Amino acid sequence: MESRLVYLVYPALISMFFIGLVFGGLIVFFFRRMAINRQLRNAQRKAARTVAEARDEAKETLHEAKVEADRIKSTAEAEIRQQRQGLQRQESQLASKSGNLERRMDALEQRERHLTNKEKEIESIRTELQEDRNRHLKQLEMISAMSSAEAKQELLKNMEIEMQEETSRRLRQWENRLKEESDRMAQEILSQAVQRSASEVISEISVVSVPLPNDEMKGRLIGREGRNIRALEQATGVDLIIDDTPEAVTLSSFDPIRREVARLALTKLILDGRIHPARIEEVVNKTKEELDATIYSAGEQAALEVEVPGLHPELIRWLGRLKYRTSYGQNVLAHSIEVARLAGAIASELKANVATARKAGLLHDIGKAIDREVEGSHATIGSDLVKQWEKSPEVIQGISEHHLEMASTGIWGYIISAADAISSARPGARREMLESYLKRLTALEEIANSFKGVERSFAIQAGREIRILVKPEEVDDLGAMRLARDIVKKIEEGLEYPGQIKVTVLRETRAVDYAK
Repeated sequence: MESRLVYLVYPALISMFFIGLVFGGLIVFFFRRMAINRQLRNAQRKAARTVAEARDEAKETLHEAKVEADRIKSTAEAEIRQQRQGLQRQESQLASKSGNLERRMDALEQRERHLTNKEKEIESIRTELQEDRNRHLKQLEMISAMSSAEAKQELLKNMEIEMQEETSRRLRQWENRLKEESDRMAQEILSQAVQRSASEVISEISVVSVPLPNDEMKGRLIGREGRNIRALEQATGVDLIIDDTPEAVTLSSFDPIRREVARLALTKLILDGRIHPARIEEVVNKTKEELDATIYSAGEQAALEVEVPGLHPELIRWLGRLKYRTSYGQNVLAHSIEVARLAGAIASELKANVATARKAGLLHDIGKAIDREVEGSHATIGSDLVKQWEKSPEVIQGISEHHLEMASTGIWGYIISAADAISSARPGARREMLESYLKRLTALEEIANSFKGVERSFAIQAGREIRILVKPEEVDDLGAMRLARDIVKKIEEGLEYPGQIKVTVLRETRAVDYAK
């Protein structure tokens, strides 16, 4: 029974289990479907909201695009209107220009027709003139018995003569104008320079006399068997001349320093009275030392006098030696001081460096202190000497170029040359030998007489002027001007002279007749 129950219960339980499973599956399916439906409804609501929002954004964007399109359209329409107005203005301008061009073209065509007519008239007139000219030339050839070529040659010759006369006349006018202007400027500069400088005239020679207290002193100077005079000459290098000149002896030497040493030593020996070879040597040595100090002091005083500070001691010593050197009777140190002042004054007028001009002027003749010992011109010697201690190229240039001997000359060479010429050429500055003076006068007259048409010539005013008389039938007025210029050039090329020489050409025409 129990087994039968079991057999009946188990199938029922299994059936109930499967029914429960099915029913549970249905419930799960039902609840899941409800959840899916709920999610679907939520998704639909979200989609609806998204569509609504998208529709609103699309409407807003469409509205903004429409506003922007309206703005762009209005801007484009305004630009189109401006361009249309500009095109209308350009069209009106082109129309007006076109009208002007048409009017100008009409005027040009009329002018061209007028010029064409004028050219035809001118051509016809030219033809008539050529025919008249040929007819007149034939008549002139018949009258003058000359060919056309001969007439042209004669006409050209006359024109050449007229052109030469006109050229000479105008050249003379320009020369006079330039000469007046240059003379005025030079006179202003030189007058200022000369007025600001004043110096004494000092003249020395190559021999000097020493006074003696009595003629007995001559024997003492000679000494026993001439030992005193030999000692003095050997110690000083100077010739002692004892002759019949009463109470005086003569010292002769081309070296001014040695001559001065001998003069001072001899004066001391005469005053001292002790004259013998040892004493002579002692006095001469002491005198040399004193003279060296005097020379240095003279150089220092010269530099101080013209306000040239900072000179090297060696330059001062060489400069002081110029105190005992003369040139054409003019003391070289005094001349150098004068040149320094004049150069400074000229540089001041020319707005140049006054200190440089003074230094170059003071040292310009320093080469004369050693020109007996070194070969070459004193300008070259001086520039080489100064170059050892002076670093200014302007000063060296002024010294080397002051005689205008270089291939090219700068402003400093001209300044020092002008100052040197003023100092040397002023009255009383130099003493020339009579022979050289006469030679210069003769040379001036020979140069003048060498030109064609010169009748006579006279050198006057100590050779500073030459007057020339010409033959009036050979030299006309313009020829006299040319002759004066040619003579000046030849004098400048062939003579050396201080200052300037005035050339005066005189042409005189005399008409003489006799009443009978």
